[in-house]
Amino acid sequence: MLNIKTIRENPDKIKEGCEKKQVKVDIDLLLELDKKKKEELEKVETLRAKQNKLGKDRISEAKKIKGEIKRIEPELEKNEKEIQNLMLQIPNPPLDDVPVGDEKDNVVLREVGGKTKFNFKPKDYLEIAEKLDLIDVKRAAKIAGTRFGYLKREAALLEFALINLVFDALVKQGFAPIIPPVIIKPEMAQGMGYPEQFNGDEAYHLEKDNLFLIATAEQALGTMHSGEIFEEKHLPQRYVGFSTCFRREAGAYGKDTRGIFRVHQFDKIEMFSYCLPEDSEKEHKFFLEMEEKLMKSLKIPYRVIQICSGDLGFPAAAKYDIEAWLPSQDCYRETHSTSNCTDFQSRRLNIRFKKQKTENKKQLDFVHTVNGTAFAIGRTLIAIIENYQQKDGSIKVPEALQRYLKFKIIKR
Repeated sequence: MLNIKTIRENPDKIKEGCEKKQVKVDIDLLLELDKKKKEELEKVETLRAKQNKLGKDRISEAKKIKGEIKRIEPELEKNEKEIQNLMLQIPNPPLDDVPVGDEKDNVVLREVGGKTKFNFKPKDYLEIAEKLDLIDVKRAAKIAGTRFGYLKREAALLEFALINLVFDALVKQGFAPIIPPVIIKPEMAQGMGYPEQFNGDEAYHLEKDNLFLIATAEQALGTMHSGEIFEEKHLPQRYVGFSTCFRREAGAYGKDTRGIFRVHQFDKIEMFSYCLPEDSEKEHKFFLEMEEKLMKSLKIPYRVIQICSGDLGFPAAAKYDIEAWLPSQDCYRETHSTSNCTDFQSRRLNIRFKKQKTENKKQLDFVHTVNGTAFAIGRTLIAIIENYQQKDGSIKVPEALQRYLKFKIIKR
């Protein structure tokens, strides 16, 4: 959520931000309602001040003022709800250096590692995994429906090796390891600012309990300190969380229906940071650096994409994606993202810090939040299988994972 003062003082900039993100919000109506609310509040305050000055001998006049206040208050409440509704529709404006455009305009910043070459025709990951009995989508469909899968045998062990690799690397960088709840309240989901995650189209909603299954550990990590105040010296506060995630994939009809690339349930390791406002852009670059470090450790070819304004998530002011090379598809596919959400989420969730203003005085300000994928397990396994496949159908284990396993090659 944006600061109403910012909207009042910079309406054209907010309109421009909405336009860049291709979101339609009536900013003029918001400002009109805000002005009306201010006028009504002033009326109520004037009437109350007048009421307080009346003596006991002027009861009839006091009753008349009380009635006038009661008449205004419902209008004030209605006005406040309309303002709140419009405020929740305004996305976080893109930072100035974010390219303008949509998905097709996203900018390739760099390609790292040469595309994997084979002296044979590379196979699709699912064909390899099914022959080695590593992934079973047919039995998963039997018991849970489409877009589910079993990870079996060495694939299951590879997942734990990936988790260990991430936690070993990030704990050294000051990240606190977390295993969060996978269910959150509606107000927490709304506070994170992802409309598609709580409007019923994308999220799994437990109606009886009015709770939501999380789509990423970010939603549980980012709400953990809601309503709290940090000391400035304790920032940045970094977390790395492992969780199972749930997505309906409602907008992905017909896309990646085969295999485990786009599924309803998957495991993911997520980075999250609460940081000082002046440090969020630097923290964002640091998160991208950590993502690249992890990909380089696996020696999987990838490219880094700067996301354009129209392809940014609702709360993100800037975002980078990493796409891994998949030989069978002869293209790069997304495996990571990292976003700077500035103070958009912290305002919704009322997460602040004490800022030293003068030697003896502190003031409260909102923290900035940054999130990033460490590994989306399923997609990382796909990239490993495809890039490390051998002519005989076996799979080499990346050297960085071998110390966590008792095998260096997967074969039957």
